[in-house]
Amino acid sequence: MVNCLGETNLHLAVPGLRLAAKGKVRDVYESGEHLVLVTTDRQSAFDRVLASIPFKGQVLNETSLWWFNRTRHITPNAVVSSPDKNVTIAKRCSVFPVEFVVRGYVTGSTDTSLWTVYSKGVRNYCGNVLPDGMVKNEKLSANILTPTTKAVDHDVPVTPEEIINSGLMSKEDFDEVRSKALSLFAYGQEVALENGLILVDTKYEFGKTADGTIMLIDEVHTPDSSRYWIADSYEDRFNSTLEPENVDKEFLRLWFKNNCNPYEDAVLPEAPEDLVCELAWRYIFLFETITHTKLEIPETQEPIHQRISRNVAEALRNL
Repeated sequence: MVNCLGETNLHLAVPGLRLAAKGKVRDVYESGEHLVLVTTDRQSAFDRVLASIPFKGQVLNETSLWWFNRTRHITPNAVVSSPDKNVTIAKRCSVFPVEFVVRGYVTGSTDTSLWTVYSKGVRNYCGNVLPDGMVKNEKLSANILTPTTKAVDHDVPVTPEEIINSGLMSKEDFDEVRSKALSLFAYGQEVALENGLILVDTKYEFGKTADGTIMLIDEVHTPDSSRYWIADSYEDRFNSTLEPENVDKEFLRLWFKNNCNPYEDAVLPEAPEDLVCELAWRYIFLFETITHTKLEIPETQEPIHQRISRNVAEALRNL
């Protein structure tokens, strides 16, 4: 609990490194033609940081690397190397200002989740026509794409037409990325089901290199970007109107939603330690279930930030 990576300042420790952005979970640094992406242990939801989760950054980084390696048949990606358990070095590219959210079920609790908008009567969402009579956690007849764009502090759902007409993406680029996103999700669902899990929904980000190659960036099928349910119990629990057994952060989202207004309250209550530990275990469980490997817990007591600084400096010298 005490050795979490909440903040990074690699630009003060590694010569030639410039801080480019601090995201909700990842801190991004620039070094020439490369980006250094540091995945912290920060836990975000409702467009803000809720807590720090032990080993979360390592799990997210290593989960993404596993999926990046196994989805090259669908799309190239920006990964160059991973010099540390929390770090990925990537090629620089021009990032599309759209998040490609793919959904297979009507569920969720956030303002932009499919169940939230559906329960309010919306039947055309991001260009997808939805039938009447669906209930929470029901499987869609086909996977759908519900893109969002970034506002100042929240995501805004958009239709494909709005993306193209506003100039956020060309039609050619959008069509290519949409195809890649749906193919990635279908493959992810297939792999998840082979391991007793349901990949419910996820988000992807893409960028374009100087030579025009569209690449997958950021993260892939992690418990932060995705919702997972336990497959074996889904049908019985759905028929009994019970919430699915999940392997993601939904239970922490629900705790904050039940104990405060996470969108408007200036100060949030501290996440209970038992929930923080439970979430850490779920992240590790998901990684080990999908990859069939044990998460290697660093044995050294070296502070995480010091270890990362040393490994990144060495990797950049060798690029």
